[in-house]
Amino acid sequence: MIAREWKARCPMSKKEAFIAYLYETGVKDTSATKGFKGAQIFGREVNEYTFEVTLITYWPTRESIVAFAGQDIDVARLYPEDDKYELDPDTFVRHYDVLENHWV
Repeated sequence: MIAREWKARCPMSKKEAFIAYLYETGVKDTSATKGFKGAQIFGREVNEYTFEVTLITYWPTRESIVAFAGQDIDVARLYPEDDKYELDPDTFVRHYDVLENHWV
């Protein structure tokens, strides 16, 4: 299994709206893509002004990611209305082999 990690930062005042927007864009689009296995969203306050969101999606193979991301899977898929949330998005993603997944 492959974990695909993307991060973006936004103003603290845009936090809730951006998370809702992320569900309507990235999460919705990945969920509708063949091969998608799941997603997690993490958030943290970087400082009193900035909130960082990490989206991790799970895929069976790197090849399965192409249906969502295109041929260069290391390039982030950004959306037209991202600017509305004053995002500072990573323009790249990281991919990890999932070596262990243990939930209790």
